[in-house]
Formats: sequence, structure tokens, C-alpha cells
Amino acid sequence: MKATYVLPIAAPTSQVRALTGYLHRLSRVIAEVIVVDGSPREVFEAHARAWSRPVRHIRPTSRTTNGKVGGVMTGVQAARHEHIIVADDDVRFRREELERMLTLLQHFEVVRPQNIFRPQPWHARWDTARSLLNRLAGGDWPGTLGVRRSALLDAGGYSGEVLFENLEMVRTIKAAGGREAVSLDLFVVRRPPPARHFVSQRVRHAYDEWARPARFAAQLALLPGGLLLLLLGGPAALIAAAACGVAAAEFGRRKGGGRTAFSPSSAFWAPAWLAERAVTSWIALSIGLFLGGVRYRTSRLRYAATPRRLLEQTVREACDKGRLEMPRTNAA
Repeated sequence: MKATYVLPIAAPTSQVRALTGYLHRLSRVIAEVIVVDGSPREVFEAHARAWSRPVRHIRPTSRTTNGKVGGVMTGVQAARHEHIIVADDDVRFRREELERMLTLLQHFEVVRPQNIFRPQPWHARWDTARSLLNRLAGGDWPGTLGVRRSALLDAGGYSGEVLFENLEMVRTIKAAGGREAVSLDLFVVRRPPPARHFVSQRVRHAYDEWARPARFAAQLALLPGGLLLLLLGGPAALIAAAACGVAAAEFGRRKGGGRTAFSPSSAFWAPAWLAERAVTSWIALSIGLFLGGVRYRTSRLRYAATPRRLLEQTVREACDKGRLEMPRTNAA
């Protein structure tokens, strides 16, 4: 396939065992595979010895507070092909899914598929409920995107000073006139993280919703709303609300052919995820107001994503001047 697969990593320990087989399989079906590796020197050298034959293994040439963005832009700039698939190290494409992504990229500037967890330990089932609910409201956000190289470079890249980097990329391309395909029936496997890592991400994922104020407000309302239900209607009212959450997740499971990808029991985890988000939203709000941002590796990120109106304004101004560039400032 005449396309480029970009995989940005920054691993503290060797990923040779986890990734080598997958990278070899990718290199047999896609023309160019680029691993942009920001790992420490010893780990980078171990990766180079294992991967130098099937892939282009390079260092990131730009540094951003959100290190993934620097890795992605390094890979996009180095790519030899117009159609690019960017994916995290836990994503596992099969040939037919790659073909579908590249077909969609012939008609759209950015493509957003849907991830499914395989295998499914308890925390993957818990997080699957989030995916099902998101499918009702514009689609879930996966660990992979398809993008046209020219569209992203013509837009001047995307900000590396925000937390929700996939949303930032899509917003930037759309602000520059690009079209997005949200493919609800294109399912790509994702390996679940260890349970400890999953737990550590709960507040950070809630902080992402600073980028979508209406959704953030709705999630903040979950906790006081639940307490009010308990006060006025007792446990029966909470059980009824939980049943509504399960029903909503089931609608998400059925949407876009999801019944072929998500198990029938997935929707029953929705109350657990809603209870989690009812608490972590308030923690995320407090972090944003009083600590100046959420912890990301060795720094803090204040902004979840650049507002659409600011990106669109920047594009208009750039077009008036005959050029495009990323905004220098962001707002929550």
C-alpha cells in the first residue's frame, strides 16, 4: 500500500518484544513504516538493532510539551507518501482495516476509526462503556488517526502545548477546510494498558473535557444530580438512572454495526464509568482552577485543546496574509 505508518514512542524500557512482530507484519503490507523514537539512548539503541531492517527508525526532530505531537510531526514531515496513518504503540491494525482507512483518505483529509480492546480484562470493559456512550455523541476518540500529509503541513501542523492532541489535530485540519470521516463501523484493535496505568489516567482523561465545555458541564452535573436523586427518590431513583445509562450505552453498541465488535455485556459497565466521571470531573475542574493544569510526564499542561473559534480565526487571518500558521496562544 502506497502509504506511511507513523508510530511515535518514548518508552522507558525496551519495546522490542511487544512491537517487533507487529512492525514486521506492517512492513510487508504498507510501503513505509516510521518509528519516531524519543526513548532514552540505551532503549533507542536496542530498538534500532531490532527494527532497522523493517522500518525507518528515527529520533524526533522537534520537542513539544506534549511529546507525542513532536513525534507525530517528525514522522509526517519525514513521510514519503500523502496518506498517513498515525497510531499509538498499543494499536494493532490488520490489512483490511489499513485498506479501509486508506480508501477513506481518498475522500477525506482526516479519518477517525473506532478502537476495540482485545483482550478485555475488567478495566478494558470499564473503559469500553465510555466508548459506547461516546458513539452516541460524535464517535469515540481512538489511539489512531488517518491524515493527509499535505492537509496537516498546509495547516502549519498542530499545537504541542495541549493535552487532547488527537482532538487538536482534527480541529486544526477542519479549521483549515479539511473534511473529517468518523467511521463508526471501522474497528481497530487496541491492547489495554496495565490496570495500574489505567487507574492513573482517570483524572487526566476527565481533564480532556475542558476542551468541550458543554460536555464537561454535563459531566460535572453527574455528581450533584446523583446526590439530588438519592435525596429525593432514594436508592430506587439511582438504580433507575443507572438503568438509563445502560440503555444509552446499548444504543451506542448497536450504532454503526457495533454489535459485531462489542460484547452484549459491555453496556452494563456504563454506570461504573459514569460514577467515575462524576467524581474525576470535579477533580479535573479543581486542578485546572487551582493548580494551573494537569500533570503530564515531567510538566503540566494547562490547555486541553485550542478552541475551534480561535483556530478558525487564525486560519482566516493566515489566509488574508496568504499563508497558514499555528496559533501561538491557546485558551481553555
